[in-house]
Amino acid sequence: MNMNENTRVDTKAIQAIDGAHYLHPFTDNQALGQKGARVMVKGEGIYVWDSEGHKILDGMSGLWCVNVGYGRKELADAAYKQLLEMPYYNSFFQTTNVPAAQLAKLLTEVTPPQFNHVFFSGSGSEGNDTVVRMVRRYWDLLEQPQRKVIISRHNAYHGSTMCGASLGGMSGMHAQGDLPIPNIVHIEQPYWYENGRDMDPDTFGLKAAGWLEEKILEIGADKVAAFIGEPVQGAGGVIIPPKTYWPEIQRICDKYGILLVSDEVICGFGRLGEWWGCEKFGYRPDLMTFAKGVTSGYVPLGGVMVGDRIAKVLLEKGGEFNHGYTYSGHPVACAVALENIEIIRREHLVEKVREETGPYLKEKFEALADHPLVGIAETCGLVAGLVLVKNKTTQEAFDPALEVGMVCRGHMFGNGMIMRAVGDRMIIAPPLVITKAQIDEMVGLIRSCLDKTYADLKQRNWI
Repeated sequence: MNMNENTRVDTKAIQAIDGAHYLHPFTDNQALGQKGARVMVKGEGIYVWDSEGHKILDGMSGLWCVNVGYGRKELADAAYKQLLEMPYYNSFFQTTNVPAAQLAKLLTEVTPPQFNHVFFSGSGSEGNDTVVRMVRRYWDLLEQPQRKVIISRHNAYHGSTMCGASLGGMSGMHAQGDLPIPNIVHIEQPYWYENGRDMDPDTFGLKAAGWLEEKILEIGADKVAAFIGEPVQGAGGVIIPPKTYWPEIQRICDKYGILLVSDEVICGFGRLGEWWGCEKFGYRPDLMTFAKGVTSGYVPLGGVMVGDRIAKVLLEKGGEFNHGYTYSGHPVACAVALENIEIIRREHLVEKVREETGPYLKEKFEALADHPLVGIAETCGLVAGLVLVKNKTTQEAFDPALEVGMVCRGHMFGNGMIMRAVGDRMIIAPPLVITKAQIDEMVGLIRSCLDKTYADLKQRNWI
């Protein structure tokens, strides 16, 4: 595909407007204003183009979300049709709309059997705020109001609203805004490479899960409401837990009667080769947050799947639940989600990731471990991460102040490949429609950019 003249824009003019008026998320906006933002203008399949005509392979699916790829006319048509018929109405005044009701039913068909109800939000962050409200309402209705503490993990990401950022374990976020809010605490993450290389992964998985039980006993089980976790930690750097971890977490939650919340905003809708990450790792959550992949990012939509254990109490004892959003069940977003899920089913994308592209990515990506900069390379479905190291033999890390990951990311973006840096861990999550040939292209680009990074670091005398 070539960019046509209608796609071209005046880059400098847009950068000037952007720098003057647009405050970007998670950005040093003063520095960006001096540099000028990259202006993205076109997407097709797994590729995006900027305003200067550069074609870039999007190894991050936008932001973990464009699962069915860019340029899907079916999704644009679904939005257009709904915009003409009923562009918006709220769900507050004892009303519903057709796409919201239909999507609610469809979601119960593609989620685990304990889920028969859904609460819609506009994003994953809003969904996790809803989780906090719903968990505490549940225990209040059971006349256990002292059960307020929610346990999460360091380096987890659950959004950037007040509750979402508090649930997350990002120290940089907690340093701004007096976070976390009360009654949210954290345990260490199940990152074998960083925290458990002195033992085999399965043993470490049990040890890491045991940190939850230690925290429960420290707080008092009668005060703990829930544990929340991502099946694979996404923004934390694609932290893939050992296979022993989640079944042991389930056992501990069951032992103490604590609610288990699975944040599936990244892992849901086929990313790991199953519809849901909890299915991949073998646990049974009571609540499940979703967003991103539900519409492949084409229109904002999120929500919470509510398990029967909680729904029964809310419905039978709860009366009015004083919580909701203007855009809960937005008809256009729900119409796009319905078509998006149909594409996932029709094109067998979940099965494709599980049986074809996931195993192929594993073979090709993990072969990058032979590169002199790479300490470890690992995958799970269509997420993958590798660690940049100063000394491959000793696994010595770079000084974090050097920001070697950002140096590598610069070489990636500059040479047609979007790969995210989380510290010195480089991660990808390509669209689910990626082919084997495109995986070869992607891994080839990554290797080439690693070579460029290695040569750059040698020139700087950093290695």
